Amino acid sequence: MAISFSLMLSLSLFQAVSLAVNSIGPLQSMSDGTTLVSEGGVFEFGFFSPGNSKNRYVGIWYKKIWVQHVVWVGNRCNPINDSSGLLMVNSTGNLVLMQQNKSVVWSTSLSKKVKKPIVQLLDSGNLVLRDEEVGNLEGNYLWQSFDYPSDTIVPGMKFGWDLRTGLNRQLTAWKNWDDPCPGDFSFIMKVEHDNYPESYMWKGTTTYYRSGPWNGVGFSGAPDLRPNQLLDIHFVYNGYEQYYWYNLKNNSVISILVLNQTNSITQHLTWMEGDQSWSVYASAPRDYCDFYGRCGANGICVISETAICQCLEGFKPKSQAKWDLREWSEGCVRKNPLNCKDGDKDKEILGAEDDFVILDGIKMPDIRNTWVNESMNLKECRVKCLNDCTCVAYSNCDIRGEGKGCRIWHGDLMDIRQISESGQELYIRIPALELGIAKAAPKLGGRIFIPLLGSLFGTLLVCYYFCRKKVNGNIA
Repeated sequence: MAISFSLMLSLSLFQAVSLAVNSIGPLQSMSDGTTLVSEGGVFEFGFFSPGNSKNRYVGIWYKKIWVQHVVWVGNRCNPINDSSGLLMVNSTGNLVLMQQNKSVVWSTSLSKKVKKPIVQLLDSGNLVLRDEEVGNLEGNYLWQSFDYPSDTIVPGMKFGWDLRTGLNRQLTAWKNWDDPCPGDFSFIMKVEHDNYPESYMWKGTTTYYRSGPWNGVGFSGAPDLRPNQLLDIHFVYNGYEQYYWYNLKNNSVISILVLNQTNSITQHLTWMEGDQSWSVYASAPRDYCDFYGRCGANGICVISETAICQCLEGFKPKSQAKWDLREWSEGCVRKNPLNCKDGDKDKEILGAEDDFVILDGIKMPDIRNTWVNESMNLKECRVKCLNDCTCVAYSNCDIRGEGKGCRIWHGDLMDIRQISESGQELYIRIPALELGIAKAAPKLGGRIFIPLLGSLFGTLLVCYYFCRKKVNGNIA
């Protein structure tokens, strides 16, 4: 599927003149109408006007693609309404954008003064501010545009958190094609108490889409964004950072991830040189089942079914009347309560010990109410779940190799959908009664059963004795 970005974004560049350099130093400036170009000619940085707007912004775009797509914007919500804009490195070492009256529209806002600052556009698309006295070491930056994404992720760019500083590298969609100021949609990596998070798309404060948790290979609900012929997918999680990034196996390919306000979707786009257009490699949400909580609590969405929502095994619709009308938001509730120990006293529930049913080929449930232990195996995870009255399901965290780690869910299971392949199994706890495999009879029943069995056995022995005597008498 190919789409033309001329519909998405039309840039007026005022016949910009590319500078012969990719950087500016102390007290140097760059006016509207000139641009910086990265050393290899991959990216360009300068002033632009989006869509039909006459407002001026500073941003970065691919140099050699005529259907322009701006991958980063500096003054997103503070445009300049004429061509008087001026970029310069000031006396404190900051990159500042000023307008006609010399007031600062946007700045990098460093906390301390830099002796020999230099602003440089790299071939990665990263605009960096560094100290020349320290040297040109990769990552030795005082400030970088990659830490402040707009609506686009390019290869090598981090999407996620610096846990030391609280820096949140998230995407926010443009309001529309004419206005790069953030709209309603945001895409964020959710930081939990564990090392296997997931990403969410929000519409305002409402969850709109969820990727499923990272499982060591990819996000469980985004099968298209796994290692493939085009991309290498990476996820870093340690005590300092939690972020996702990707690189291209073929550096001649151009591929980006964009959060689109107008279509309310995240798209992974690849530039098709032959067609001179962008092609959608993957997108989310993909269908009705991808919208968050489509089937409510403890439901599963199956897009191939006419009625796409079903209750998980051991559950029934909370409101059958609404369910019959395909109003699924209230979800499902248990048919029978779990058999759980309250201290040392057994609850008198038929069916004895609970058991588990296995679901595979699914997006794992929302992990916002889970517990994780990375060192446990599945057998230990099962025991842990059975000994926890609030545990409703468990799974591995990491599916690589033979799998490792333990994740336990509490409360309702939200936002499960069927997918073609996941490589990960979810063990859902239900009363053994539901499976018809009660593992132990109730204590009272056991005491009654034994004398009844003895009485029946005695009766059979008496019958056998008289029958045998009668037969022997007839033979004689």
